[in-house]
Amino acid sequence: MSFSVEVLAGIAIELQRGIGHQDRFQRLITTLRQVLACDASALLRYESRQFIPLAIDGLAQDVLGRRFTLEGHPRLEAIARAGDVVRFPADSDLPDPYDGLIPGQESLKVHACVGLPLFAGQNLIGALTLDAMTPEQFEVFSDEELRLVAALAAGALSNALLIEQLESQNMLPGSSGVFEPIKETHMIGLSPAMTQLKKEIEIVAGSDLNVLIGGETGTGKELVAKAIHQGSPRAVNPLVYLNCAALPESVAESELFGHVKGAFTGAISNRSGKFEMADNGTLFLDEIGELSLALQAKLLRVLQYGDIQRVGDDRSLRVDVRVLAATNRDLREEVLAGRFRADLFHRLSVFPLFVPPLRERGDDVVLLAGYFCEQCRLRLGLSRVVLSPDARRHLLNYGWPGNVRELEHAIHRAVVLARATTGRG
Repeated sequence: MSFSVEVLAGIAIELQRGIGHQDRFQRLITTLRQVLACDASALLRYESRQFIPLAIDGLAQDVLGRRFTLEGHPRLEAIARAGDVVRFPADSDLPDPYDGLIPGQESLKVHACVGLPLFAGQNLIGALTLDAMTPEQFEVFSDEELRLVAALAAGALSNALLIEQLESQNMLPGSSGVFEPIKETHMIGLSPAMTQLKKEIEIVAGSDLNVLIGGETGTGKELVAKAIHQGSPRAVNPLVYLNCAALPESVAESELFGHVKGAFTGAISNRSGKFEMADNGTLFLDEIGELSLALQAKLLRVLQYGDIQRVGDDRSLRVDVRVLAATNRDLREEVLAGRFRADLFHRLSVFPLFVPPLRERGDDVVLLAGYFCEQCRLRLGLSRVVLSPDARRHLLNYGWPGNVRELEHAIHRAVVLARATTGRG
């Protein structure tokens, strides 16, 4: 054995301390990097044919924002398919997903890699990756030793996922006891503001309350709505989207409530509106502050009584719809100015959520940049897309008035320009 039983016991004890999952994962991979004397270590969660980094040590910070698809990363696909330790020699033909992502070694490729698939029973739940710039670094460790390391990591990850599932069941009465990891919603961020927002989403998702989502343009309010729907008992039913700002007044009522044949010129058949489409599910009304006062009154009636009338029809239809609404306006000011109904505002804002602007999210900008870099790499068929130290500093120093949407466009533009300048894939 290259490391003692006492070392393993110490790691196991650390994993039992009364700390949060994120801190526990970080201590695990930091300790393993020290014990195995490697240059980088990472704990990843497996979900929907991709690996999602949970904790890293020795890797660039933006790795935490990346999503590594199996199709785009042959080494990770090999790890996912394996039932045991996978060793990649220094001369492996398979590109390492972390090439260029070890700080101070951006221009060098990773030399040696070990991948450990993590299982809960027969289900793949994640992976532990260990990387070294020295080709022979892992030869001193036997497969048996590495299996013990994998067992510790798998236990920690499995327990965390099970606790998530149990907490979800407490919020969702009647859910099954089948172990299913909570779906990834691409709400990337570890800042205090985003951590608080995620907690509030978990709290309200399991209820049937209407939710008003506020925040500046480009902050990701639609992602919040998707997260609420995915965490709710209605998740098996539709999430229907409607942008109220894009609706001409002449068609807005029909879009919301539908119409019957002959209701107006061009109404050649009966048509369901968004409320009918969302029956037993969720309706997301984006930019709700743009609705006219007349439509606000009709929307209020639906929220109060749960029935709608198609345009041109005298009959009422019963619908069971949860409404999530978003706005970049201050609706309290709109109410005072007489542009938004106070009674509708109170109906919608039982549980208000606020999505923080990117300038208040600190290092989240680097994580999001990593996510968009990986998206560009896949979309453009590039071998790698790496942020330079100067690029990271610029990302952190800029104010991002257009928020996450502006960041996404900036990364895509920069990658395309860099490819055109260097001529490299």
